[in-house]
Amino acid sequence: MSDSPGGDKPPELRDEFVLGDEPSLLIPEGGDRPGLHVRMFSTPEFFRLWLAQVVSATGDWLGLLAISLLAIRIGAGSEGAALSLVLAARIAPGFFFGPIAGVLVDRWDRKRVMIVSDVGRALVMLSLPFVDTIWGLVIASLILEAFTMLWSPAKEASVPNLVPEEYLTTANSLSILAAYGTFPVGAGLMVLFGRLSTALFSSSWADNLQLHEEGLAFYANALTFLVAAGLIFTLHLPHRTKRKSLVGEPLRARLADPIADLREGWQFAFANPVARTVNMGLATGLIGGGMLVPLGAVYATEVLGAGESGYGFLITALGLGVAAGVALVSWAQRHLPKTRMFTWSLIMAGMFLLASSSISQIHLSAAMTFGIGICAGSVYVLGFTLLHESVTDELRGRIFSTLYVLVRMCVLIALVVGPLLEELLDRFSKRFWDRHINLFGWEVFVPGVRLTLWLAALIMLGSGLIAVVSLRAGAEGEKT
Repeated sequence: MSDSPGGDKPPELRDEFVLGDEPSLLIPEGGDRPGLHVRMFSTPEFFRLWLAQVVSATGDWLGLLAISLLAIRIGAGSEGAALSLVLAARIAPGFFFGPIAGVLVDRWDRKRVMIVSDVGRALVMLSLPFVDTIWGLVIASLILEAFTMLWSPAKEASVPNLVPEEYLTTANSLSILAAYGTFPVGAGLMVLFGRLSTALFSSSWADNLQLHEEGLAFYANALTFLVAAGLIFTLHLPHRTKRKSLVGEPLRARLADPIADLREGWQFAFANPVARTVNMGLATGLIGGGMLVPLGAVYATEVLGAGESGYGFLITALGLGVAAGVALVSWAQRHLPKTRMFTWSLIMAGMFLLASSSISQIHLSAAMTFGIGICAGSVYVLGFTLLHESVTDELRGRIFSTLYVLVRMCVLIALVVGPLLEELLDRFSKRFWDRHINLFGWEVFVPGVRLTLWLAALIMLGSGLIAVVSLRAGAEGEKT
């Protein structure tokens, strides 16, 4: 990397652009007003990376739906077990390969990593229409997830090299939109391919090419990955300093080098105050907040008396809240103390969850759930922005891999432990309180789902308080 100022930035961030009168715009030298995509995305380079993420994320959702449908079709008679096994194969590699992927991303050319990962995922998708066993789907899912575990940290590590620091919050807001806002598009395409397969492809040659509903989805997904690889190929990313080759060194030294890199990344992730706070805050906060997803339907039925439609109402409120939180943080980024807002958003999310799970009226509960979404969106954007700002280029791959591993683990804990805990606490409440307690003259209905959500809220409050203490300890350590 160059030692000159801005040496690790592409030309768009060094020479061609200067700040104009409007602080939110990047104006090319010469006074010409930039295009809309430049004003929104700060640089053309990030705009291309964002387009690649939109295309590949749409394909990801489409592929996930198609793999799920194929698993159900192949596993006829034991559909639930087949689907669980295949989906587990999408989660498991993160725990084992994630840390190694971070080391590789920090050692290899990140642009090449993203291109190879997209091409590799496209090849897997092209093979899936011809897979007719559950174990074939499991192996394909493992390979897909391994490539994704390389692509995601490489993308996150590249963002600060394409975007000026003052625009990182907006960049992360747009990245969340690309990652999660494309789900309806993927679902809509899945419906479209279902109709096309019925209406257009009923001949023998179509059967030979596997042009059924899932096959069309897999082919389209492969195309999205190839398009994304082409977009990334056009990116100008800085050349990174090559590490000293260990060829010819003793085997012990060659084995110790990547292990030392791995240890360095984990030490930084839990020793640096900002990295430690973001990792711990996001991960533990997800344990609490993640329980709302599997338990929301039970809560809407048992406590709110609103049934399945009530659950849809709550999830819609949560999604709209996340979108509002992302938009608010992006709009007010220049005036936000990011570390303080990150910790207070965690605490407020816990308070909103506590309020939402204490209310027995659907509209008030949905309003509190909307507040949870606002805080969750803020936490996500601010957390990624803080890591982008505080982690050096040499460590970013390992730090973001660590974050992804922790997030996966905590979401899995929430999804698995939440329902089990609800069942246990419900039995406890039935036995000792008949699911009702008298509180200051008020009779309160306390089924297991309400007790579990209260516990989830306390976990989120605790994660926020731990984040405050972590940052304060780091600040005091720097003073001494």
